[in-house]
Amino acid sequence: MTTRPPSNRDRGGSEHVEAVATYMADQLCRGFIYHDRRERAAAIDAFAAVDALQFAHLDRSTARDAATGYVDALWEKDAVEDACRDADGVIDPDRLADADWSAVEAGFRNRAAAAGIDPEYAPLSTLAWREHKCGGDYWTPMMHAQMLELRTALRNGDYPDKPRHGQGGFGPKPTRYALGVELHDTRQWEQAREAMTPYFRHIVEEHGDDLPTVTDDIAATPDPLPFDAD
Repeated sequence: MTTRPPSNRDRGGSEHVEAVATYMADQLCRGFIYHDRRERAAAIDAFAAVDALQFAHLDRSTARDAATGYVDALWEKDAVEDACRDADGVIDPDRLADADWSAVEAGFRNRAAAAGIDPEYAPLSTLAWREHKCGGDYWTPMMHAQMLELRTALRNGDYPDKPRHGQGGFGPKPTRYALGVELHDTRQWEQAREAMTPYFRHIVEEHGDDLPTVTDDIAATPDPLPFDAD
């Protein structure tokens, strides 16, 4: 686990790029683990550490606002699920499909507004999470939403600009994100981090000298956190 941000020594070098990308993937996994543990403030810290680096066009405070919107959506999703449990605590998928997901979408909408992501990100992400819980096709809207988020992080509205045939699809990096979600579901955290590191490596490489300074004041977890969330 990468519990502290890498230093800025050899800034832009391959080792530094890899260290930052690994740190971002690690913090993303931590954010979801803290969510699973119902530690909201820690989840915001972890996701904010990622957003401060991937959204190089934002100041630290605005990046934290974007992360807070994401965590708000997570917590509202949990509230929808809890309202759709039967007497034995089992979620009723039919009730969940028909539930009011507007509060979840509001969280995503706040994230999109803070980061400057295409507003379509919010309904796509909401649909993805609803279908994820109801057993439907969640991966298509999720990859679409992540393509929009990635375009904002890269400041490249043309991603993915494929050089040959096969223009369909949302690009390899959003596909990696969907794989990371699958690995989250199976609690294979080390593999999830490995899957997401190239996603963030691409962002770090594209930022180059625009990458925000990586210092110890970026939200970091001082104690080891094993990848053993329930």
